[in-house]
Amino acid sequence: MRRLLILVSAFALLGATLPETRFTVTLPPDVAIHARGRLLLFAEPATSDNAKDETVDIGPDAVFVAARDVAGFSIGHSVTIDTDETAFPKGFATLTPGAYRVQAVLDRDASYGYGGRGSGDLVSKVVTVRFPLASMPSIPLDHIEAPEPGQFDVTGLPPHAAEQITASRPHLHDERIASPLLTHFRGTDQTIAAWVLTPPGYDPKARVRYPTIYMAGGFGANHKLNGQQLSSQWHLMKTGVIPPMIWVSLDFATPIGTTEFADSVNTGPWGQALVSEVIPALEARYRMDAKPSGRFLTGHSSGGWFALWTMVQHPASFGGSWPTSPDPVDFRNFTGVDLYASGANMYRDGTGAARPLERDRGTVRTTIEQAAKLEAVLGPDGGQLRSFEWVFSPRSSDGTPASLFDRTTGAIDLQVAAYWRDHYDIGHRIETDWPRLKRDLDGKVHLTVGALDSYYLDGSVRRLEAAFRKVGGRADFTYVPGATHSMAQVYARNGDRTALWKDMTSQMYAIARHREWAAPSEPPGSARRP
Repeated sequence: MRRLLILVSAFALLGATLPETRFTVTLPPDVAIHARGRLLLFAEPATSDNAKDETVDIGPDAVFVAARDVAGFSIGHSVTIDTDETAFPKGFATLTPGAYRVQAVLDRDASYGYGGRGSGDLVSKVVTVRFPLASMPSIPLDHIEAPEPGQFDVTGLPPHAAEQITASRPHLHDERIASPLLTHFRGTDQTIAAWVLTPPGYDPKARVRYPTIYMAGGFGANHKLNGQQLSSQWHLMKTGVIPPMIWVSLDFATPIGTTEFADSVNTGPWGQALVSEVIPALEARYRMDAKPSGRFLTGHSSGGWFALWTMVQHPASFGGSWPTSPDPVDFRNFTGVDLYASGANMYRDGTGAARPLERDRGTVRTTIEQAAKLEAVLGPDGGQLRSFEWVFSPRSSDGTPASLFDRTTGAIDLQVAAYWRDHYDIGHRIETDWPRLKRDLDGKVHLTVGALDSYYLDGSVRRLEAAFRKVGGRADFTYVPGATHSMAQVYARNGDRTALWKDMTSQMYAIARHREWAAPSEPPGSARRP
């Protein structure tokens, strides 16, 4: 405070004025009284390349963002946001002088941190201003973000993708399964959403049953996207590339992040709800094998962690798990950080160097500190790092999940880290609980990850592999040379983008049917596509 007063006094003595850093954001009177949420203001340099863009948002290019919480706009139908108070990567006063494109968004349901702007958010037009500001600009929030297109709207999609989505529609079933367990935890009625994809020739009245694959999407996925992605599985079955099976795509997305279908003191008993409520309900409605040898798990990224965690938690309930590029599975290498080391720090290593979070092969794109501080500006919850805390952390005295690390310094709370280890560290669980797990888990884990994973997840997987070896457990680990976190790279072999889908489903089918899958020589339906 004393330093601030000295700076203010210096400006006064020089006859200067402090640079303007504020914007006024306004709303129409009929909307203002109901408007609450997280107000975000984005700014990017104005160039000839982006002159016609209608959106300024977080992305691969350099974008500044400032934020404040808004309880209402009722007085004067406006609020003021100071772009130097809560901002990333720095306050707007540090912007190089010049023209900038600016846009305001009111995130009304606190979901921006997870899925970005969405239906119902209030948005301004993009305006161009010059920094440094000569006066306080006024930006009106003049429209409401429109609802997303319908589930099967294929407008703007590539022709082959549109064709597959349209063809899969009659075979996709939108399910909402009531969960008494989550209802009791939350105090309001709760359901779990899932898409069920039935295979070609499926007849609900026939005696034939099918092996079933349970899967979940990556961080940022939602129920709509899950359904669209299943169209690829329909095409592969229709063309005879993979065996006929029932696919269930589970939705674990919330405004606070993904629940990973793990039981948590903060998000509730999602894992127990899956095995005791969702799966029995679906098996009662569909012609599923309804036995462990016919239930399988897969998923990519956060969905990969779900597939592995659920297998380890309930090894007697499933015939195997094929996770790909899972979120950290051994917390001795949590995106490169040993959470249990004395003096552990999320931001800096032992030499003081910044810890990377994302790479593009040899180039660091984002550090952990940058990601954490951007999350804090976009909103208190919903980002990837905070999502981990919602699932893995104990509950703090104020009822929120305890923070694993200090967002200012990066220092790790070793008590919180110990809780993570004892409850959710899969590598630790393999090492300490193998005598109990061995009978039902041995040989059921088949994990694939890119050798150059964008988020350094291959390091955590190698730790898990070492844990299996230490206890003499059988598990398959594949490191795809040159592959990053991209599903397209992880699933491809020799130019065939469906190679891993073929491998895993053939292995699943062999377990469920005790025989190899033989693809028809002349696949039914349309011609195959890679």
